[in-house]
Amino acid sequence: MRIIAGTLRSRVLQAPPGLATRPTSDRLRETLFNVLAPRIAGASFLDLYAGSGAAGIEAHSRGAAFVTFVERAPAALKVLQANLDRLGLGAGFRIHTGSAASFLRRPQTRGAEFDIVFLDPPYDAAEEYAATLGLLGGSASGLLAAGAVVIAEHRRKEKLELRYGSLERTRLLEQGDAALSFYAVPAAAESE
Repeated sequence: MRIIAGTLRSRVLQAPPGLATRPTSDRLRETLFNVLAPRIAGASFLDLYAGSGAAGIEAHSRGAAFVTFVERAPAALKVLQANLDRLGLGAGFRIHTGSAASFLRRPQTRGAEFDIVFLDPPYDAAEEYAATLGLLGGSASGLLAAGAVVIAEHRRKEKLELRYGSLERTRLLEQGDAALSFYAVPAAAESE
């Protein structure tokens, strides 16, 4: 696993051992960031279910202003911190130790706004998609900046809903066994 582009291009990342964490493939991450390219510079990026941190580190490498990593698995947190240390990253990010739901429900989180939210829960935790997207389209929607995009990586054969509260799917990209569902709050709903 490596960083695809930006200031940290070609640097290698470690992944947590075992099958509990499934890192986003280099190819799928490249596709994701090609789509996000026009909006990544200066963005506030939220990496939910961060695992090794590959998506958030890629965003940092490509010019995101700030990255927030959310992860609860001790083995993944250890690898995430090791990756950040090995790359010499000491600023421009923070790590929240805990579940995505606890982060999205935290009162201290209020006031933060994210331009890009990426979520990649374990494929076998299908209920996490509905719960997290439901929060982002509902009670945690205040965390989304105007024009924000929310991207969920999931199994290609597992279809996510077209709508979660105020979030509507705007794009579906399929690659191999994986898929990326892009969600946004429609412009009309943002202005209300």
